[in-house]
Amino acid sequence: MATGTASGGRRLPRGSAVFSTFPDLLFIFEFAFGGLVWILILLTQVPVPLIQGWVLFVSVSCFIVTTLLLFLYIVGAHKNWNFWITLDTAYHCLAALFYFSASALETLVTIGLQDDIHKHYSENISAVVFSIIVTLLYMVHAVFSLIRCKVSYRNREHS
Repeated sequence: MATGTASGGRRLPRGSAVFSTFPDLLFIFEFAFGGLVWILILLTQVPVPLIQGWVLFVSVSCFIVTTLLLFLYIVGAHKNWNFWITLDTAYHCLAALFYFSASALETLVTIGLQDDIHKHYSENISAVVFSIIVTLLYMVHAVFSLIRCKVSYRNREHS
């Protein structure tokens, strides 16, 4: 059974193939760095609740959904239905968009705290750096998911 490849294979991986195919390998990094973002936001004791609440919501929601998708891919729940390829693409595009907004807002909060002598300034800087990394990871995953979706639909039209 063919699995997804870097060139945008038409099938989703299952089992241990999730840890060896691109872009699905990015799940691990999205999981790890996304977890760091919400832990760092919590360490800042949320000096700007409204904005950092959105950052926290995005990071925790994406962490949970990424964990769920990773688990479902490992157990092979998708059964290579085309719906799952579309779902994967839609999720990563939305996650990239939401993380982009969260990164921008967290950057604004951190810039605002620069003038204050705030004891959690370094945690905010770290949260900004990791949220930008996670944003880039979701963007790369979204692009390769879009390629996989395009190949999948093209192959379905020719069969």
